[in-house]
Amino acid sequence: MMLRRTAMAWLLSSLCAFALPVSGASAADYPTHPIRFVVGYPAGGSTDILARLIGQRLSERLGQQFVVENKPGAGNNIGTETVTRADPDGYTVLLVNPANFINASLYPNLNFNFIRDIAPVATFIRVPNVMTVPKDLPVKTVTEFIAYVKANPGKVNLASSGNGTSVHLSGELFMAMTGATMLHVAYKGAAPATTDLISNRVQVMFDNMPSIIGHIRGGALRALAVTTEKRSPELPDVPTVGETVHGYEASALFGMGAPAKTPPEIVARLNKEINAVLAEPEVRKRLIELGGEPLIATPDDFGAMIKAETEKWEKVVKSAGIKIE
Repeated sequence: MMLRRTAMAWLLSSLCAFALPVSGASAADYPTHPIRFVVGYPAGGSTDILARLIGQRLSERLGQQFVVENKPGAGNNIGTETVTRADPDGYTVLLVNPANFINASLYPNLNFNFIRDIAPVATFIRVPNVMTVPKDLPVKTVTEFIAYVKANPGKVNLASSGNGTSVHLSGELFMAMTGATMLHVAYKGAAPATTDLISNRVQVMFDNMPSIIGHIRGGALRALAVTTEKRSPELPDVPTVGETVHGYEASALFGMGAPAKTPPEIVARLNKEINAVLAEPEVRKRLIELGGEPLIATPDDFGAMIKAETEKWEKVVKSAGIKIE
């Protein structure tokens, strides 16, 4: 009996010894099949543009396809919840965007806690939003726009890519600080909102620069101001909102997240590869064209940024008295 127990113990320890390296090898070999890259908005907007740009280069570097999966709805929450419920194995990742920081205070009954349930992987870029109007709207400055809104009560519509986005909250912040009251019209993504903005069905949008700058450069839309503290090198002649509305500032932070408990070695691998992509001259050039320089950081650095952004937008949501059920 003692001999049998000894043999069983030896067998189990041997199996464990063989099993342990398998787990390590799995992380070292990552990825071995395609990765879902979830975007909480339809194709065509800033999040989608960035996901496809970074995802394509990651696919080429890692030898497995990063498949962009657009899951719009509920102000980005459907896509985010999909990732929080996914296996933490590195094969489902999230395009992190400003709505993730805003929604924590905007929605009282979320089925997840973003800071708790999503592991920060890497930053991509921080960009201004752009206060943009149809080319035929009879205003050319922020001052003229404020006067136009106040002279046309109930007739000016504020478009956004969805409730709770930075596009929405940037407009709410503007209304709160200027007293220029507009009707908020939420779309399912930036692309349909932009279409209606071009045709003057809505009169202003504070859109993320990557998705709107092409229309501005092409002359279909007019940029009145950027929302960051400093002017953008991509639109050097466009003033900041803060030059007229003192104290106004907003920006959009983008990056990648993964389900909590994703192995640290997989997070580190993704962070290393993303930072290498961001350092590539062609990618850097493209990101600058989209409105901001690449933002290279560690997962911990990104986590600190997420915390700071969440706290910042909570103050805006509370001061504006915004709630979405």
